[in-house]
Amino acid sequence: MTLAAGRWQRVTYLRDLLRELVGRELKLRYKRSALGAAWSLIVPLAQLLVFVFLSRSVLRLEIPHYPVFVFTGLLSWNWFQSSLLLATGSVTDNRMLIRRPGFPAAILPAVTVMTGLIHYLLALPVLLVFAAVSGVPLTPALLAFPLIVALQFLLTLGLTYLLASLHVTFRDLQHLLGILLMLLFYLTPVFYSPRNVPEQYHGLFEVNPVATILAALRRVLLEGQWPAWSQLLGVGTLALAVLALGYAVFTRTSQRFAEEL
Repeated sequence: MTLAAGRWQRVTYLRDLLRELVGRELKLRYKRSALGAAWSLIVPLAQLLVFVFLSRSVLRLEIPHYPVFVFTGLLSWNWFQSSLLLATGSVTDNRMLIRRPGFPAAILPAVTVMTGLIHYLLALPVLLVFAAVSGVPLTPALLAFPLIVALQFLLTLGLTYLLASLHVTFRDLQHLLGILLMLLFYLTPVFYSPRNVPEQYHGLFEVNPVATILAALRRVLLEGQWPAWSQLLGVGTLALAVLALGYAVFTRTSQRFAEEL
């Protein structure tokens, strides 16, 4: 067998394994659930109702097409948050697989992020329906939407590698992460616009890559404009750096996973 053929066989094996593990994850998550995967849509819709009420009756944010605005943010944030929380335990929750000789442990965090991506993609048609009902015109700028989603995937995957490897040693990490994500949710313009925030605090959003991703998604969907390419380039560079660092840390620490579990 040539080197190229061996690599192709390895890629095919990893692809099939990823598909099998994602399918298993979906089945386990919704086992004996009457509504199944619909829960992944029900949760953001329930959040949407609360934020629409707050926007119109309490906060009065005055954001055009607010249901589309906030639903765009909720879908992206929920994917990011659930991926980090679930992937943190992806190694410690799969002791049997980790201890199996030759099993590619690096695929486990990817399974969690990919499962979240499937939920995200299933909800996208609902978002487009909201946009159509709200009178938001769909423009060619939407062609940039998959690129922005891909950047979020890379950024999230890199972070999950770091968290999954650290959680093997520091088991309090998952609890601490829950608190950090709760704080980050309020510091990220998921349900409000940066325009609602005093200008002296805008620097908080400029260093937050998730805020940049949300702004880009809303720009192409709600404003019909191409994203700010320089900002996307910055997020893409950061995502690749985090992914390289996360994968390197995961690969290095994975050598002692079987002993520590």
